[in-house]
Amino acid sequence: MGLRAVVHPPGPAGLRSLLAARRCIQLDPLDRIGTNADLVAMARVDGVGRGDVHRHLQPGHAFEHFAKERCLLPAEAFPAYRGQAAQTPWWRQTDRMKRLPAGVVDAVLAEVRARGPVTAADLSDHGAVEPIDWSGWKGTAKAATMALEVLWTRCRVVTCGRSGRGRVYDVPERALPTTHDAPAPPDFARWAVLERAEAAGLLPTATGPWWSMLRDARKAGVPERLVAEGALVRVQVEGSRRTYYAPANFRERVWPDDDGRMRILGPLDPLLWCRPLIAHLFDFEYVWEVYVPAAKRRWGYYVVPLLHHGRLVGRFEGRHVDGEVLVERLWVEPGAAFDEAAFCAALERHAAAG
Repeated sequence: MGLRAVVHPPGPAGLRSLLAARRCIQLDPLDRIGTNADLVAMARVDGVGRGDVHRHLQPGHAFEHFAKERCLLPAEAFPAYRGQAAQTPWWRQTDRMKRLPAGVVDAVLAEVRARGPVTAADLSDHGAVEPIDWSGWKGTAKAATMALEVLWTRCRVVTCGRSGRGRVYDVPERALPTTHDAPAPPDFARWAVLERAEAAGLLPTATGPWWSMLRDARKAGVPERLVAEGALVRVQVEGSRRTYYAPANFRERVWPDDDGRMRILGPLDPLLWCRPLIAHLFDFEYVWEVYVPAAKRRWGYYVVPLLHHGRLVGRFEGRHVDGEVLVERLWVEPGAAFDEAAFCAALERHAAAG
């Protein structure tokens, strides 16, 4: 997963290489010492800083859609998503279309095509709509923004970057000029399960958030058919009864020697997707507590793990202050040989990248 040594070139080329290797980078807007996408990149690529993932990959090299939740995906994956979006009502499209006045979706698409790239705030006003409520999390009340969400879900528009006003959108033919009209794979579920297994490394056979939008594919037996074909293999980790899917050639892969760096991991780093696996392999309990009420937190609001010499040796909570990373609290794992010099070096690299 690129966490033993730096295997990608520095800068923008390294970000493209990283995304191609990882298949997807999970997105989250919270930024205390960098967003999750920043942290995933800075743990693996030199010469990149906060915001560079979007700055250097969009437009042209990446787009956003649902993989394991909302993710940044390589441009080469767009034809698969475009083909699937035409037949699958992802992300409450039906609920949105019931709320939107007739003609608004087409009008917003025409405006993006004529004026793009644009943010939702740049669009003409098409009035108000009833927001969608996700158990207390309110969606937009603006018809133009809701129409933009429908178009994004359908792959009629794509994100092509970030600005101070939010996500920037454009039509695929401008944002993804080399891939927007490429042929889609004939079987989206088969393609997507293979991509997810590659992204996870070890993909649990049991249900969980790692299946996300592929739950139906799992229930339909797609992973087992891939095992029968020899495209995936079943893996059992010593000392555990849990089983996992892995790419068929994973045992033959060659990994670099450890470079000795301590790495600051993002809370949604691919290594951490399956918390039971992390607990078994590393004897490390990790809970991201940003959505846990303060009184019930065991550690803190935005606490991230520290990886060193193949072990999760601790965790810390910090924030960027005046070009430095301020460590608010540090927890060292019991029995861990914690290298303070390596931790300081990791903080210095991170501050320089910020």
